[in-house]
Amino acid sequence: MHFLSKNDKFLNMLSIISLNLEDAAKYFDQSKIKSEADLHEFSQKMKSFERKGDSYVHELIIALNKTFVTPLQREDILELAMKMDNVLDGFEEWSMRLEIYRISHADEFMVEFVGLLFDSCKEINQAITLMSKKNLSGIRNSVIKINEYETQCDELTSKCITNLFKNEKDAIKIIQYKELYEMLESVADSCEDVADTLETIMMRNA
Repeated sequence: MHFLSKNDKFLNMLSIISLNLEDAAKYFDQSKIKSEADLHEFSQKMKSFERKGDSYVHELIIALNKTFVTPLQREDILELAMKMDNVLDGFEEWSMRLEIYRISHADEFMVEFVGLLFDSCKEINQAITLMSKKNLSGIRNSVIKINEYETQCDELTSKCITNLFKNEKDAIKIIQYKELYEMLESVADSCEDVADTLETIMMRNA
C-alpha cells in the first residue's frame, strides 16, 4: 500500500482531528445533565470541540494549498477531514437543540444512541491511527464496525419513534423528540460517510 508514511504531517493532522472527535464523543457520552445550567455547560463545551475541529481543518487546508506533492490524493485527505468535521458538527447541533428545547433528561433511547456514536468515533480514530501502520485489515475491521453501528442506529430510530407515537400524548414533545432522534441518526450517517471515505482511500492505495 502507499498509505501516508509514519511521520507524514497530513497523517498527523488527520490524527489530531480524529482524536478531537473521539474526545468530543466521549464527553457527549459521559455528560450527566440534570438541570438547565448543565444543558448550557454541555452545549458550550460541545461548541468548543466543534470550533477546535474547525481550526484543525483550516490548518490542514492551508497545508494542502502549500504542498505540491501529497502522499495521497489531496481530495481524499480533504474529504476525510471534512467528513469527520461533519460528525462533530452534528454533535454540536444536537447539544444546542437540546438546550433550546430545555430537555434535561436523556431517555433510554438517547443514551443508547449516544453510546453507539461514541463507539463509532472510537473506531474512526482507531482507523486513522492504523493508517500510519499501513494496517489494511485493521482499517477494514473498523469500517465494518462503523457500518454495523449505523445499522443499529437505523433500527433504534424506528424503535424509538414507534414508541414515541405510541406512548406520548403531548404533540410538542412528539415533535421535539422525533427531531432529536432523527438528528442522532444523522450523526450516525455522518460516521458511515467517514467509513465510506476510508474504504475509498484503501481501494485507491492498495
